[in-house]
Amino acid sequence: MNWLGEWAFHIHLIAAISWIGGSVFMFVLGVTLRDKEAQKQVYPHVGPIFGWFEATVFVILLITGGVLGLQYGLFDLMIHPNATAVSDALQKKVIFVVTLAVPTVIHFVIAYRTNDRERTPWEHLFSRVSSMAIFFLNLVVMHYAITLRDIL
Repeated sequence: MNWLGEWAFHIHLIAAISWIGGSVFMFVLGVTLRDKEAQKQVYPHVGPIFGWFEATVFVILLITGGVLGLQYGLFDLMIHPNATAVSDALQKKVIFVVTLAVPTVIHFVIAYRTNDRERTPWEHLFSRVSSMAIFFLNLVVMHYAITLRDIL
């Protein structure tokens, strides 16, 4: 692996830790902070900082993932899968990352639009569902990332 691949791997790892760690923290905060008044005090301050941080980290993950894909020749393997453990894990990880992007965008848009006002029942539902989807999809993506790292 050359220096670019080494740096990309380390940056990707730090970004993944930040992304998943932040997701777990916000999930725990959302589950444990039941007092509506406390939520109104915490979320308007923490939410925008967290949201922009996570959006930036997600872009970093996509960029460094692309660099690693080029470094290891994984794009060719994605386009022409060969039924190996690497090919299968890579395809599943990419599918779950793309799937993860959908609830991430939904949650980000709702949170950004409603930070200074009360959410409608639909916005509240979609925000909660997307938040749960992000949390669980993160665990699945992490599983396939570990699988790929073990193989490579």
